[in-house]
Amino acid sequence: MTFLEVLYFIVPAAILYATPLIFTGIGAVFSERAGVIALGVEGLMVIGAFVGVYVNLEYFDVFGENVYWLALFAAAIAGMIFSLIMAVAAVTFRADQTVTGVAINMLALAVTVFSVKMLYNKGQTDMIAAPITRFDVPVLSDIPFIGPLLFQNVYIVSIIALAVAIAAWFVIYKTPFGLRLRAVGEHPLAADTMGINVGRMRYIGVMISGFLAGIGGAVIAHTVSSDFSASTISGQGFIAIAAMIFGKWHPLGTLGAALFFGLAQTLSIGGNTIPYIQDIPQVFLQILPYVLTIFALAGFIGKAVGPKAGGQPYIKGKR
Repeated sequence: MTFLEVLYFIVPAAILYATPLIFTGIGAVFSERAGVIALGVEGLMVIGAFVGVYVNLEYFDVFGENVYWLALFAAAIAGMIFSLIMAVAAVTFRADQTVTGVAINMLALAVTVFSVKMLYNKGQTDMIAAPITRFDVPVLSDIPFIGPLLFQNVYIVSIIALAVAIAAWFVIYKTPFGLRLRAVGEHPLAADTMGINVGRMRYIGVMISGFLAGIGGAVIAHTVSSDFSASTISGQGFIAIAAMIFGKWHPLGTLGAALFFGLAQTLSIGGNTIPYIQDIPQVFLQILPYVLTIFALAGFIGKAVGPKAGGQPYIKGKR
């Protein structure tokens, strides 16, 4: 395998594995910019993966090969609805957000595994008949070097993820809504004084995170696993949080960090076929994404400063 062939293998695969991290990480940005810790996105991805696979299996006969669009939408709505548990607990009842996030993750896994057992009488669902498939971008795929690298054998959800990152940057930093969202995460009392409904903005931030994390989970189920089980989502939500922190709570920074972690996942899965690293013991490649996550957090969490009011419940009128 030549160096160019290695690039043609690694880059598209890295983009694929980065795609769910981009969706989920951007969702986490919205939640944390509003002042609510996004620790529960792992559970929201689990809900999205399960609902996406269920809809794909149940409605394939009606919608055919395009059923995955319905599955992605259903997963997004399910993630958004499930995120309301986090919003109610953290915003309305002012519960500890870290504990609530952990509880969401545990509850989501328990609910989905139980549902799979009740619906399919086994530990995992059937394989979906309509996964998301690769395609070549017209015209662009014919460009020498760049075409095979970035525009051949790509997934439509990867292109959507890139668009979501750019749109999130514009919304958060260039619109009045984004200014209000950042205000309630930095200084909720000042925002309240200016007439901004802090509770409502935090609800919206959490629901956006649920919407995008649900899509992230469904993307994994429709591109990598093609079914759902307890191990379909295995730490990707936490890696997405690391990407958000590594990216300094910025949508475009999160995009870059997600691509970095996507590369690590590519090496962990396909490293035994890549020259130069194929002699490395497989176990070291498999733990690579999680080791890099730890190093990234250890190296940057002290330098990356999140929203000042993150994790702090807001009591109206209290300084």
